[in-house]
Amino acid sequence: MSLKIMMRELKEMKDGIGNISTRGGESKLWRSRTRSHVVPDQPQECAEQSPWANLPPELLLDIIHRVEESETAWPARAAVVFCAAVCRSWREITKEIVKTPEQCGRLTFPISLKQPGPRESPIQCYIRRDRATSTYLLFYGLVPSEGEGDKMLLAARKVRRATCTDFVISLAAYDFARASYTYVGKLRSNFLGTKFTVYDSQPPCDSMIPLTTHRRFHSKQVSPRLPACNYSIGTITYELNVLRTRGPRRMHCVLHSIPVSAIQEGGTAPTPLALPQSFDEQLSPLPSSKGKQPLMDTSSPSPAVTPLFSPGSGEPLTLKNKAPRWHEQLQCWCLNFKGRVTVASVKNFQLVAAVEPEHNVSPEDQEKVILQFGKIGKDIFTMDYQYPLSAFQAFAICLSSFDTKPACE
Repeated sequence: MSLKIMMRELKEMKDGIGNISTRGGESKLWRSRTRSHVVPDQPQECAEQSPWANLPPELLLDIIHRVEESETAWPARAAVVFCAAVCRSWREITKEIVKTPEQCGRLTFPISLKQPGPRESPIQCYIRRDRATSTYLLFYGLVPSEGEGDKMLLAARKVRRATCTDFVISLAAYDFARASYTYVGKLRSNFLGTKFTVYDSQPPCDSMIPLTTHRRFHSKQVSPRLPACNYSIGTITYELNVLRTRGPRRMHCVLHSIPVSAIQEGGTAPTPLALPQSFDEQLSPLPSSKGKQPLMDTSSPSPAVTPLFSPGSGEPLTLKNKAPRWHEQLQCWCLNFKGRVTVASVKNFQLVAAVEPEHNVSPEDQEKVILQFGKIGKDIFTMDYQYPLSAFQAFAICLSSFDTKPACE
């Protein structure tokens, strides 16, 4: 049996499972749209009993290896996700074979969006802004392609409040509810739009963050398996332009979840291995009412949810925008975006590490562009990021550029 025929049968079986879940749980889907993407237990049992679940481990390992190596770009890479959706044994082997973006330079599962990018070459994406709905969609690819077949990674919606502005970030463009499984974090600005705080829906990998938690929703928690609070993982600050001088915006990003040692020789950045609501957890039965744990009250910080700096964690990583040069002939500030930015805009920027001599970072790494963002057309912007940033962190930083900043220009 050829690999293409096998993948076609896997896709048909996955579609069949989806039809079973639709026929058997339409009323549940209408009552809870935010959990409509969760596969119910009954189809999972059917899949476990199928012949695909009984393949010899050696043959299964070879099949998934071939699929992972052959399907390197989206939408063809969806075949790797189909393999992980067949049954539990397929999922475990797929998770062992698929490497992180830092190792392979590819995005596969949702957790890849919170893992550091590759070290050598950046992952190239673009953002599409919709002014009518105040939404921002992050796509995987160089530039928008015809037919709108690009892979959407993240979506954000801008919500204006009396004293601040929120950018709610989700895995789905249709669901921005904070009580949803698709919610991954948010970006919040102050009143002037000069300081932004990045909140993650899951706690960081270690205990190095001196954060204060934020309650995600004020009503009772929908599910005891859903995290009820946000975790502050970084701040973005734009310098005030009091004299109203001409020039680009000046920004600094302090990433509390990434130590400065991550960019030193031999250093590593924290890499989460699973989302807080993993697929396995979705398939596990709910705890009984007798065994329920009391819900955590996140209205006030406590030592359990506000970890302090650990002794060996070191300083957090700080990024600054790369200083542009003044072009006498064009009479404007210029940066080398290597062809990825084509329209002049005050939003365009490049971020590099802001380090001191005692940090022992090589001059080459100090000049390396970790994140660049710029305009290429009406409401279309490119976003290229690499290690140690993740797609979620890079997207949140770029979203801060869309907010109005009258005091910084």
